[in-house]
Amino acid sequence: MSTTARKEPASREGALVDAGLRRGIMSGPELAAQAIANIAPSAVIAFTAAAIYVGAGNGTVLSFVLATFVILAVGYCVAVFARRHASAGSLYTYVSKGLGPFGAYLAGVTLLIGCWGIAAGSLGGSVAYFNQFLNLIGVPVEGVFTQIVLTIVLGGLATLFTIRGIRLSARVSLVLELVSVTIILVLLVLALIWAGPAAWDPSQFTFQGVPFQGVAAGMVLGILGFVGFSSADALGREAKNPYVAIPRVIMWSAVGVGVLYVFAAYTQVVVLGTGLATSASPLEEIATTIGMPEWFAPVLTFGVGASFFAVVVSPLNVVGRIFYVMGKEGVVPATFGRTHERHLTPHRVLLVFGPAAVLLDVILLAFNVNAMNIVVWVDTYGTYGYMVAYALVAVACVIYTRRERMNNTLVWICAAIAVVGMVYVFIANVYPVPAYPLNVIPYIFLATMILAIAWYVHLAKNRPEVILSIGNTETDILEGAG
Repeated sequence: MSTTARKEPASREGALVDAGLRRGIMSGPELAAQAIANIAPSAVIAFTAAAIYVGAGNGTVLSFVLATFVILAVGYCVAVFARRHASAGSLYTYVSKGLGPFGAYLAGVTLLIGCWGIAAGSLGGSVAYFNQFLNLIGVPVEGVFTQIVLTIVLGGLATLFTIRGIRLSARVSLVLELVSVTIILVLLVLALIWAGPAAWDPSQFTFQGVPFQGVAAGMVLGILGFVGFSSADALGREAKNPYVAIPRVIMWSAVGVGVLYVFAAYTQVVVLGTGLATSASPLEEIATTIGMPEWFAPVLTFGVGASFFAVVVSPLNVVGRIFYVMGKEGVVPATFGRTHERHLTPHRVLLVFGPAAVLLDVILLAFNVNAMNIVVWVDTYGTYGYMVAYALVAVACVIYTRRERMNNTLVWICAAIAVVGMVYVFIANVYPVPAYPLNVIPYIFLATMILAIAWYVHLAKNRPEVILSIGNTETDILEGAG
């Protein structure tokens, strides 16, 4: 459907599409829900500050502040495109405006890897926490079989929500993440009240004796805590006033989550001190330290589990829309470029990628892999995809703004920060060489990219017309029912 003109629906399919447009308009809060749920700040808060503190000490807050600036630089480059282009293709469409078909294809593939990897990995985290939650409320569930059942149930629900509609899945994600963040904020505020005068810790702001190499290394984990923050850009044709709403959501979600991370890190350092470095579960330890009642433990556990579940749902929404656009353009089979007759969501895509995430986790659990290790391993694979996609959109933004004769001084600055930041994060993840199996994951990612490039070469040789269409589809809505 052209972006320059809307025709009256002349068929049942057209009527369905027109009705879907009226149902599918998303408000700013719903867009923010998609972005924030994709980040899953509650899950990040539960672990990341402790991991950063090991190397950064009292510079943990600084690591999060610097990471926030890098992400804001990436966000600005994405927002430049979002102000002029609205599509379901996300960075796949944006990068095409600066780097052409091949750059767009790479961005699309790496973003698919990122979104699907984060969804599949976070499913493991959701399983781990809901398993723990059930035990805390007196439902004795143990063993691999129980975790496999939880994986199927939670993965099935996540897929169902995404198929039933973006507004439903966004609202589910928003409610779950709000519940989780509220629980954690209540705990952190009470912890500062409990600390009394010691709640003010100037040593975290003087940076005297802070190991800046540790701060730089901590930035890696800090940046990883933001991946997926720009996911609302895949809803450009399902958003109300997208050219204003999408850029605003991208930037403010990064700022808001960054402030939340800084506050959470500061509070954890205040309450736990050097014990933060050895804490397996800082939030639970804080709850115990300040004397929270017994009923709070299952509430906190439920909140973190809900956050992990929200980040299963949100990335699947992005996967569905990017693959849908690829189907419309012929990059993948055309059947994926069609939507559900009633819900007008890319259900065929979701019925592949949702069960694939479930299957991966079931296989790993069957081999006795700890559910939280699934989070680390599979999320790492997904993060490589995000890093490449973010670097590509930054470079594309420079080229695009120069060609369009736009004032791009700030774009140059932000792109430089974004690219350097992503390159640094990648290097820090592969050198020094991490322990097995993290040392193998970069090669799995590389193998995936080689296969993807081979498919591109095949298309270029046998279907050159497809190459010319890559990244150029800006649909009014998710069209093509059936």
